[in-house]
Amino acid sequence: MRVLFLTHRLPYAPNRGDRLRAFHIARTLAPVVDLEIVSLAHDREELSQVGRLEAIGARVTAVRVPRLRTYAKALAHLAGDRPLTHLLLDAPGMTGTLERIVRDRPPDLVLAYCSGMARFALEPALSRFPLVVDLVDVDSQKWAALSQSSGWPMRWIYGREARYLARFERHMAERAAATLVVNDRERDALRAVAPAARVAVVPNGVDLRPLVPRGAPASGARVVFCGVMNYTPNVDGVLWFCQNVWPVVRRRRPDAELLLVGSDPASPILRLHAPENGIQVTGTVDDVRPHLWGSSIAIAPLLTARGIQNKVLEAIGAGLPTVVSAAVFEGLPMAARAACRVGVSAEQFAEETLRLLALSPGERRSIAAAADLSELTWESQLRRLHDLLADSGGGQAIAV
Repeated sequence: MRVLFLTHRLPYAPNRGDRLRAFHIARTLAPVVDLEIVSLAHDREELSQVGRLEAIGARVTAVRVPRLRTYAKALAHLAGDRPLTHLLLDAPGMTGTLERIVRDRPPDLVLAYCSGMARFALEPALSRFPLVVDLVDVDSQKWAALSQSSGWPMRWIYGREARYLARFERHMAERAAATLVVNDRERDALRAVAPAARVAVVPNGVDLRPLVPRGAPASGARVVFCGVMNYTPNVDGVLWFCQNVWPVVRRRRPDAELLLVGSDPASPILRLHAPENGIQVTGTVDDVRPHLWGSSIAIAPLLTARGIQNKVLEAIGAGLPTVVSAAVFEGLPMAARAACRVGVSAEQFAEETLRLLALSPGERRSIAAAADLSELTWESQLRRLHDLLADSGGGQAIAV
């Protein structure tokens, strides 16, 4: 079976959420199908990783996105009705690349990662092939939530994106042989947008072996957040925590430290760096694990959260109990919830953080260990993927 896998980022290195799932899908499929990956690449670093991805046994083509050109195009089309997602995730060479692949190596099935790549699968070069979309999360609902919590003009921009992307999601899901999402919440959200969609839940996993702590649990009072630091929900959640929760924590625990770990910190995040207030912004790091192992607890204070937050699964796997928002908690698999405490309000978030910091290192690690993640490995979670693709490619009804 020949599968053409379209991704909006080159899925290597698997060090951020939008690459992680795509990488594990590629790694799962490469040994059992003839896998061809076509990815948008957003910078030279991404382009340089093509060979590393080819090492898993796939044929890989990366098409460079001209960032300034796409931003200018998106700005020019604000008055139109195309989703900005499609305008920003675009590359001049994409259509020609797909036409050449279809001419030389026509696929049996197209697997499109997220709605941004599904639109290429519906264009003439690929529209005659069976389509499976790994939507992951229902992005239109994320933009709708962000529009409710933002001021002008972002409220209007996010609301516009929610409307036009939901319209595309409906069309896409009705056309696809199957649409994959990561949990039941996203399945229900997609069915609300596209009642006729054929939806299958294929959850995210976690690579546990590299996360296992190498030493005793940390004895200090360090709180850690890991995530891409220019992603709007991460930025908004961290700002909310630092403005509303952290001052309460520091008043009662002056020794508490907050470590914000992640690539490409936006300007508001960089301005949070204040050693006198116990806050350190690291920027890009080679490996997040030492920062997890050196911390006492983790937080995930996202006010807007879709799907499964892998940052929580990884923190738990690294031995850390985690305080999460209600939006994050609702998306977590049941097996992970035993290691989490929920902060619905700023006051409750602060109290749960302080309660965990007051425990001994051994007690904190025991809370993390109470969550049995052994059934949440990527191998386990993606086990049915090949059969689902085979059924979709062969025109059979999928088992949802």
